[in-house]
Amino acid sequence: MNTTSRRTRRASLVLATAALLPLALTACSGSDSDDSASGSKSSNSSAPSAKESKTASDDMATMAKPFGPACASVPKNGAGSFDGMAKDPVATAASHNPALSTLVTAVKKAGLVDTLNNAENITVFAPTNDAFDKIPKADLDKVLNDKAQLTKILTHHVVGKKLAPKDLANGSFPTLEKSKLTTSGSGESYQVNDSANVVCGNVKTANANVYIIDSVLMPKQ
Repeated sequence: MNTTSRRTRRASLVLATAALLPLALTACSGSDSDDSASGSKSSNSSAPSAKESKTASDDMATMAKPFGPACASVPKNGAGSFDGMAKDPVATAASHNPALSTLVTAVKKAGLVDTLNNAENITVFAPTNDAFDKIPKADLDKVLNDKAQLTKILTHHVVGKKLAPKDLANGSFPTLEKSKLTTSGSGESYQVNDSANVVCGNVKTANANVYIIDSVLMPKQ
């Protein structure tokens, strides 16, 4: 091969190499971009989606609302509605709920209206009229006319702190009567002292959380 041919061949190799170099750089760049995109996608997949965030928010909102079958009988508007009761202290709020009229009468007879209205951050387990009707009339009349015994029974329904529904899952709480009551359950189904069912729970008043129950709680003798 003469000198001219060797020079021509070298020139061809240099041109070929120069032509391939941009292609190689592009391939490397593409690979890095894919890796970056993949990493970004992986990172994003660990963050909650808008749908998941909304579901969690909805669940929290549901837990904050009153629940239970008896909630349907609460007035929709006015002082006896959920919004209305939230503005008044607990004894006053209860007086606006027709289903709690016997309880309100008992609270007045025991002289506990001011005690309950002036208390801060309490929980009241409030028996319905039907709950009081389970007690034989002669026995109920006797209790209503015995202020000391009536006070003992009513204060057994009051816990000195606000209880959220989740607190009732498996709880034991001191009452203002100086004994304890127990709670159990989950979701929207709870029992108190293994005898009373919560029929409308998580009702807010200005100073208390209220759980309306279907039986009167009797303190141990």
